[in-house]
Amino acid sequence: MPPSKLPPLSPLPPPASRGALALPDIRSISLAQPLSWLVRGARDMRHGGWLSLLHGLVPAAFGGLLVLAARDQFWLLAGAFSGFLVVAPVLATSLYAISRAIERGEPVNLQLIINTWTRWQYSRYAARGGYWSMVRFGLLLALAGTGWVLTSAALITLLAAQPINTPLDFLRHVVLAPGYYVFELWLTMGGLLAAPIFASSVIAMPLLLDRRVDVLQAVLTSWQAVLTNPVPLALWAALIMGLTLLGLCTLLLGLIVVLPLLGHASWHAYRDLVDASALPERLPPAGAA
Repeated sequence: MPPSKLPPLSPLPPPASRGALALPDIRSISLAQPLSWLVRGARDMRHGGWLSLLHGLVPAAFGGLLVLAARDQFWLLAGAFSGFLVVAPVLATSLYAISRAIERGEPVNLQLIINTWTRWQYSRYAARGGYWSMVRFGLLLALAGTGWVLTSAALITLLAAQPINTPLDFLRHVVLAPGYYVFELWLTMGGLLAAPIFASSVIAMPLLLDRRVDVLQAVLTSWQAVLTNPVPLALWAALIMGLTLLGLCTLLLGLIVVLPLLGHASWHAYRDLVDASALPERLPPAGAA
């Protein structure tokens, strides 16, 4: 067939129809923006009342029971608390839901919390971005926390000059041990693990709650937010760590306020950083209570 008689080529489909991963736009923020997240988080916490504080009271009470049950088993305590920090973005899911409801002028009540934690069942057969995305992301964070606990315990057990059984042993034989660099190595390894976990989760759970996206989209969006705003989000990471340590150092009582404050503030971090208007909302199917 002569070239002039060849049939015209069909145009390529747009990127979205070819399976390209659609990511939302990321906004640039100022260095002081994380402080405004805390202010707005405090407002949401006051609005949420006892429902917000319950999200801090339950983990604090559980931590107190754990301390009583395993006070002489330092690595069990250290593992539990460090693992909690890793999975905290998942545990704060209903705090994000409270902040979203406040933003939309919707009622904030116990039914909202129940729906947040059970509504994933209605989307379990969704082909993309179902509530199982939230479950899978939580499992990934739990695995990361477990990996750090095992790595940390092995490092200290192998390199510490004396057996470490209590927090005082850790302070004496690791932190203050002369001529050793175990503590510096321990901190470096912890930072190397914590940085990618923070970058992967800083806005991933609020995005998974709010929009119908899958885990990969949420994680890549979270990384994009960090790479776009490295300094403000480094400050945000420092604020999270500092406030959490403050809550731990007040015999866990400070966690009653710190945890809901950080959860609500994380919702506002997501809203300021991510323009998710082009993504479909995550709504329950018709007839789902």
